[in-house]
Amino acid sequence: MKLYTHPGASSLSVHILLREIGIPFELEVVNVTQKRRPDGSDYRAVAPRGMVPLLELDDGSHLTENLVLAQYLCDQAGRHDLMPPRDSAARYRLMEWQSFIAAELHKSFVPLNWEIDEPMRALVLTHINRRLVVVEQDLTGPFLTGETFTAADAYFFVIASWPRFYGISLEPYPKISALLALVGNRAAVRAALHAEGHGMVGVPDPTPQP
Repeated sequence: MKLYTHPGASSLSVHILLREIGIPFELEVVNVTQKRRPDGSDYRAVAPRGMVPLLELDDGSHLTENLVLAQYLCDQAGRHDLMPPRDSAARYRLMEWQSFIAAELHKSFVPLNWEIDEPMRALVLTHINRRLVVVEQDLTGPFLTGETFTAADAYFFVIASWPRFYGISLEPYPKISALLALVGNRAAVRAALHAEGHGMVGVPDPTPQP
């Protein structure tokens, strides 16, 4: 099994899950902006869409998209702590969070990579902050769905760490900040960040727990 990723991109969430599960895998860190692999070859020869994450399975086939890969890996490993069983209410609650992160938060950052004027930037920042307010209001446990770290938290950790890269303060969101600190101190997260680099994940190096 081989994961193609880009430093601090959303693919980091899949990288974190692989390390949480403990499945042996090979890692290739590509430059998804330039579509280049470490050897200089065109990444699109492997991934025609030119995006990450891309998971190459042992039979040579490929799977893409964060939400799909999270379900696939957790189901294959039987890790119901990371992804509750199929047809359970807890599964749908977790998927609800994943969908919100993907559709409402993750994609909200895209315009900040364009050449936009200040009024448009202000509008984009307002939109992002409104989505962060929703998360802050809905957070009841230390993690998104309660007391247990799940695949949704791995995804949220990456996307909710991006605001620092773009100069967006998380001071108004103490519960989100606490979740980021909690997840950022997990061994799997520290190992993944060390292996691929922080990229846009603007968090300080976590201090290991004693």
